[in-house]
Amino acid sequence: MIRPDGKKNTQSEEFQKIIGYRFKEADLLTTVFSHSSFVNENKTGKKESNERLEFLGDSVVGVVTNLFLFEKYPTADEGFLTRIKSFAVSQSNLAEAARKCNLGDYLFLGKGEEASEGRMKDSTLSNAFEALIGGIYLDGGLESVTSFIKRFVLNDLIVDKREAKDYKSELQELLQKKYKKRPVYHIAAEEGPQHKKVFVVKVSFSGKYLGEGRGKNKKEAELSAAKAALKNLN
Repeated sequence: MIRPDGKKNTQSEEFQKIIGYRFKEADLLTTVFSHSSFVNENKTGKKESNERLEFLGDSVVGVVTNLFLFEKYPTADEGFLTRIKSFAVSQSNLAEAARKCNLGDYLFLGKGEEASEGRMKDSTLSNAFEALIGGIYLDGGLESVTSFIKRFVLNDLIVDKREAKDYKSELQELLQKKYKKRPVYHIAAEEGPQHKKVFVVKVSFSGKYLGEGRGKNKKEAELSAAKAALKNLN
């Protein structure tokens, strides 16, 4: 495989052995490794960062995870499945999956990103892992990428009872029982690019701030905010 800067990457064989998948299109793996900071600092030639693959991989991991959970928990309701899916595809969990295959060691980073320890950041690792998923999907199809996602993300997924709890319902029950009123949620901000938007939700009660949460969608952010509120109340 050729690096985006024209140098041969002798570690690509090693990485492909780790993930248990060999790319037919070597250029796809080069793109997976190419962080936008590196591409911006090396603008000669046709180079593409991994952001488009990340966009694709985000959707692919969602679909594969949905089907996996749907089949694994045939009697579970939508709320349970949504909460477990949110945990499975969370930034921290995907970053941990990236660490399992040492993905950070192979990334092409710009000098600034390298200096700020980008190889260790959850955001950088989770984004690169989604790009890797997107790359495998394009290169090998749904069967190959499903096998990869199961191996590194889903097969060892431990459903923590705390993560499976419906924090919104728990918070509402707590406040209604004591004060006969419900908490109020509102979107405080929307961060990030359009394809990778993060919602920031704040929850309050009788005008008092209780907690804040972030998520890929409004529902996920509200659950996170309710979880934070319960922690603060306790």
